[in-house]
Amino acid sequence: MASDHDTLWRRCAYLGRVLLPLVDKEPWRQDHRRERLHSWDIEVSVGERLIEIFAALAAHAVAVDTFLPASELKTLPLSAVAGAATSKQDFELLAGLPDTFADERDDIAVKVFRLYAYKGGQTSLQLLRLSTEVRHTLTVLAAREAVPAPTCGDIFRQADQADLPQ
Repeated sequence: MASDHDTLWRRCAYLGRVLLPLVDKEPWRQDHRRERLHSWDIEVSVGERLIEIFAALAAHAVAVDTFLPASELKTLPLSAVAGAATSKQDFELLAGLPDTFADERDDIAVKVFRLYAYKGGQTSLQLLRLSTEVRHTLTVLAAREAVPAPTCGDIFRQADQADLPQ
């Protein structure tokens, strides 16, 4: 049986995975994002995966900092996740992660993020740029909601309506 901590990570990782498909309902957004990644010398597939994992790490960091159980992740405000993506240091986002990941893709993506975070130089600049992309994505999705303070639960609902895989 999975611990609450493992379940929390899986829910955060799911949040990260659904953000880009949801924002890409407007196809021009995907083209614009890919142009930015290219202009930043970030391979599109790597950049998009790092955006996903960045969002997951930001959500996880906020949840851990606020002692939010996995069952309550849906109440986490998107604004808090967006804020963490741009205000927390890279190494702060890595604190408190599970020792192992059930999904090998998550394990690899976290290792790549960790490598970028500790390498410094150009890779640190790339992470800074990706953090603004995460914030922008969350802001766009939040603006689509009719509620005054959208939460992760609103994103999960959108993902369910779009039949995105869990």
